[in-house]
Amino acid sequence: METKYRIVKKSIKSKILDGTYKPHEKISSESEMMRQFNVSRHTVRLAIGELVSEGWLYREQGAGTFCADRTEQSRKDSGSRKNIAIVTTYISDYIFPSIIRGAEGYLSDQGYHVTLFNTNNDHEKERNYLEKIISQGFDGAIIEPTQSAYSNPNIDYYLNLERLNIPYIMINAYYDALEPVRVIVDDERGAYLQTEHLIKNGHKEILGFFKTDDMQGTLRMKGYLKSHREYGVPINPKHIIPYNTSEKHTKPIEELKTFLSQQGPHPTAIVCYNDELAMKLLDVIREKHLRVPDDLSIIGFDNSFLAEMSEVKLTSVEHPKSDLGKTAGKLILNLIKRKQMSQDGTEEVKSVIYSPELVLRQSTKNINASSKSLRDAT
Repeated sequence: METKYRIVKKSIKSKILDGTYKPHEKISSESEMMRQFNVSRHTVRLAIGELVSEGWLYREQGAGTFCADRTEQSRKDSGSRKNIAIVTTYISDYIFPSIIRGAEGYLSDQGYHVTLFNTNNDHEKERNYLEKIISQGFDGAIIEPTQSAYSNPNIDYYLNLERLNIPYIMINAYYDALEPVRVIVDDERGAYLQTEHLIKNGHKEILGFFKTDDMQGTLRMKGYLKSHREYGVPINPKHIIPYNTSEKHTKPIEELKTFLSQQGPHPTAIVCYNDELAMKLLDVIREKHLRVPDDLSIIGFDNSFLAEMSEVKLTSVEHPKSDLGKTAGKLILNLIKRKQMSQDGTEEVKSVIYSPELVLRQSTKNINASSKSLRDAT
């Protein structure tokens, strides 16, 4: 359990890092903090004293306590070493190692040291890492936003990055309100291609699984719906299965088991949020003694290493992975260069959106051809 003075200290420091207290601005009085935290004057003074000794605050005799300007100090602390932070929702899972290798390889070649941070798609961890980026003298940051479909509770930290002129870009998704430079895949188009491929192959009862606390999932759901509408295929609302990060290991599996256990006609195809989910759903399909693609077609997203791992080679949407990371590295260095040159004589740094392509393998079947063969046989 945290001591009272540490709670006070942490709160003051957070207000400095999120920009509530700006350099040379007077902080709340001791009396105000005593009331706010329901603590003694000694506790408040202990917290402030440590922050003064650590360089976060300074005192002026007869005037009060003020927020220090740590911009120059952070640069001195970091020395001559050039540092870039990479913040992703995951580090060692799925396609993330390839993305990180692409960025890290390029930045290392340019003489930059890279520090990796993993939020595990958690807003509190994201806040902690943003505090480190602000306080430890990083030259810039490549950030994959946390739960990007939701309103972000850390918006003040991003605004403080901008106020402090610390360049950052976003990858895979972005916080729409901030309109940052970003490197992303056209997720809506990717899911449109997934669904279009199935519709053109005769499928009308198509399940769609989408992780909707991230922007990628909401856009992929949009592409799924758009394809149905443009091809005049009725949309069954029960065939859309949204889930969030905390449910990703359970809800899709349970929902598919329910669909496959029902009496009557089953869906003939599945659109998956990504290849990782497709592998989990393949296990359910095997348990039900069904075959892919003879009984059920399935299509993934990201064209990851998983797409060719199983005995079922997965049709999937291409994701640039390593190239996306390398592009992110180029853009963040362009922003740093633009900052160093005070934007004079440098081109505006623009976002990059990759156009997806479908990689065809053996996990989908043309049921129009099957129906035609059956009619011919009779």
